[in-house]
Amino acid sequence: MFTSPDDVATRLAGVGYLTDAATATTVFVAADLEKPLLLEGPAGVGKTQLAKAVAEATGAELIRLQCYEGLDEARALYEWNYKKQLLRIQAASADAAWEQTHDDIFTDEFLLTRPLLTAIRRAEPTVLLIDEADKTDVEVEALLLEVLSEFQVTIPELGTVTAVRRPFVVVTSNATRELSEALKRRCLYLHLDYPRPERERDIVLAQVPGIEAELAEQLVRTAATLRTLELKKAPSVAESIDWARTLLSLGVGTLDEEAIARTLGVVLKHHSDHARAAKELGLPDLGG
Repeated sequence: MFTSPDDVATRLAGVGYLTDAATATTVFVAADLEKPLLLEGPAGVGKTQLAKAVAEATGAELIRLQCYEGLDEARALYEWNYKKQLLRIQAASADAAWEQTHDDIFTDEFLLTRPLLTAIRRAEPTVLLIDEADKTDVEVEALLLEVLSEFQVTIPELGTVTAVRRPFVVVTSNATRELSEALKRRCLYLHLDYPRPERERDIVLAQVPGIEAELAEQLVRTAATLRTLELKKAPSVAESIDWARTLLSLGVGTLDEEAIARTLGVVLKHHSDHARAAKELGLPDLGG
């Protein structure tokens, strides 16, 4: 996928994702060794976006498994099209042997592939994003282990499906719970944190054409200050970008206290966070 860490940084920058040396090196090694990459860190630091950028930079297809509480095998791996199978059984002749009918209904024709199996079966370049793995139940991790270690999926009725071309796998976690050691052992690990203000400024400038460098500087410094407060939800990098677009749309040239107060809803989404930010930053009350 890439020829060197520098190639990673250059090609990701070409699709608007600015990275540091550690991230570029880890992405290169993961691709070169065909190892899954586990990205951990707070929400909104660019974990999901990194997987999307790798797919875009390499021309690969992005297949995403969005994890959530209650996710099961039928949504992650595959399930059988039971309605279609029932129709085939009903259409079978009365004297047909069950063994023959069984073999007829457990074929590719009746298989509904989900993200993990879909990625494994693809012969084209693929990025498999297993997003927010920490939101699943612990039991679901067992479903991932075969994919992450052997790049294969076992279907009892059909046998083992092995990848003909290994996907580039990115597993993300917001660290709301500790992932199992078995899963971690199969991955390379990278912790992503909020970028330094200088890098975040460069990200904003790259993502929001037309914004002045000085305004971008003021914005990221303010975002960094907000992240030091005890908030329910600190501003993400994506919200910093939205904030920059908002200021540009409003024609704001300087991020003074009034401008912050007017647009704070772009980056803070809880009333208690607004109240704390207003108190700590000394923002004017624009209500009523």
